[in-house]
Amino acid sequence: MAVVSDWQRVRRLGRYLAHDRRRLLLTLCLLVPVALAGAIQPLLVGQAISVLRGETSLPWLADRSVASAIRLLVGMLLISVLLRLALQGVQTFNIQAIGQRLTGRIRDDLFEHSLSLSLRFHDGMPVGKLLTRLTSDVDALAEVFGSGAVGVLGDLVSLTVIAGSMLLFEWKLGLLLLCSQVPVICVVLWLQRRYRKANYRVREELSQLNADFQENLQGLEVVQMFRRESVNAGRFSRTGMVYRRAVNKTIFFDSSISAFLEWVALCAVALVLAFGGWLVTNGAMGLGILTTFILYAQRLFDPLRQLAERFTQIQGGLTAIERIGELLEQPLEIVDSPDAIPLSAAGLGEVVFENVSFCYRPDEPILNDLSFRIAPGEHVALVGPTGSGKTTVIRLLCRLYEPQQGRILLDGIDIRSIPIADLRRQLGVVLQDTFLFSGNVSDNLRLNNGVSEGQVEQVCHELGLDPLLGRLPQGLRTELRERGGNLSSGERQLLAVARVAIRNPTVLVMDEATAFMDPATEATLQRDLERLLQKRTAVVIAHRLATVESSDRILVLRQGSLIEQGTHLQLRARGGLYAQLADLQERGLARL
Repeated sequence: MAVVSDWQRVRRLGRYLAHDRRRLLLTLCLLVPVALAGAIQPLLVGQAISVLRGETSLPWLADRSVASAIRLLVGMLLISVLLRLALQGVQTFNIQAIGQRLTGRIRDDLFEHSLSLSLRFHDGMPVGKLLTRLTSDVDALAEVFGSGAVGVLGDLVSLTVIAGSMLLFEWKLGLLLLCSQVPVICVVLWLQRRYRKANYRVREELSQLNADFQENLQGLEVVQMFRRESVNAGRFSRTGMVYRRAVNKTIFFDSSISAFLEWVALCAVALVLAFGGWLVTNGAMGLGILTTFILYAQRLFDPLRQLAERFTQIQGGLTAIERIGELLEQPLEIVDSPDAIPLSAAGLGEVVFENVSFCYRPDEPILNDLSFRIAPGEHVALVGPTGSGKTTVIRLLCRLYEPQQGRILLDGIDIRSIPIADLRRQLGVVLQDTFLFSGNVSDNLRLNNGVSEGQVEQVCHELGLDPLLGRLPQGLRTELRERGGNLSSGERQLLAVARVAIRNPTVLVMDEATAFMDPATEATLQRDLERLLQKRTAVVIAHRLATVESSDRILVLRQGSLIEQGTHLQLRARGGLYAQLADLQERGLARL
């Protein structure tokens, strides 16, 4: 993957500001009047001292009495303060509003992109780390925009206005103060680069912390049953310790910048007092001008302090942009082909694997030159030892992964040439581990299918789910807890079968769909499945002999290769691997 610079990432994220360009332009236009209102205040204070001491003042004050000039200066000072506060209020509100809209759009795109990435990416990305990028990193980006990016421009404008004012009134003192800023800027930039590296480490350790926390919560049942609380707590504590050390490093660099700027600011004020006092003593400059420069010296370092703080935020924001950019730059492996051929609404359901080879990792091949054909309406069972590639066949058929070699055809069309939405509309998949979303039962059955409530009830009735729905407090309107926690495993699988039936697929894929059902529930479902399987192609992964026997054909896999195929009776008579597995299962010693 090509190396992408921070500037390229910032420009890429800049497109999210297009909807707020008017508000952003208004905010930028307010920077100059805010800076001018702040820069005029030291001048007004210095002129008041000059008027009181009878020193040379500005021309428009020379013809006024002391009382009149003081009243005018106080009024102008009050107006400048109020004007600056009002403009800053409008500016801050606009910046925060733009920042929240910006991060909202980025978070939406990150979420959509994450869902579009293939399972191969998610296999190597812990959920906690991905969650950190969607939450903490995006929040850091909001902070850097809300108080960093535009604030830096404001500080630079303030520095420019203050520098111009100092050089205009007393170029010698102004030049002296400005020259002192050169080493300050160099040191601050050096510290900021160190802070950037430390902050990236903090984000990585925070991701690991969230990943560990999420993993322990998901496996809480195992943790408690095997009394792993103290062991896992120790591991989590060590992860937290590494995170704390990383945070302490960023605190060190941040505090170093603040302390350095405070020390330099005091030295600059002392230098102005020493040199300016000498000029006042010799009559080369008035006390009012010296007071103005002392205030300017303090004001000069205020933007620098804010710049240092904002640069700290910006470094954190650039780290967040880098991590967000890395996620957005992840290529989509499973995408529609430009020459995609839409499938007809009612396909035949022919499935063909042609010389398919696949591996999750280069050193661990899963499927080796696998070829077979499933005729339209044929019911085929996949059988084989654990790790033989049965589930991988289903994943490839559903195009959750791409094979490294060979091709897969549905109704004579390479599935890579079929729009993903059309392909998955033709496939109805019932997995062994059923996932249910939070929400009511009806929404979980419909998902993105626009069927009516009456149609859902009709399908549930045909599948014999009336007893299950009758046990639920509000039937189809019953709210489910996370992952369907208020249902048993068998009940969740019944709902998974109903979910597929509503979609009316051409090809039905079942991966040990009845594994967690009691015999009575399984017998009821098997009768209802006969209606569901009518005139449909079926690919079934099953470990129970009763399920396999009723198949039209059985494909026996071992180490990713097809070694046997035929009916139950044919394979038993052949005396191969299937016959051995069937004999062992009849004796209760193995599963198919």
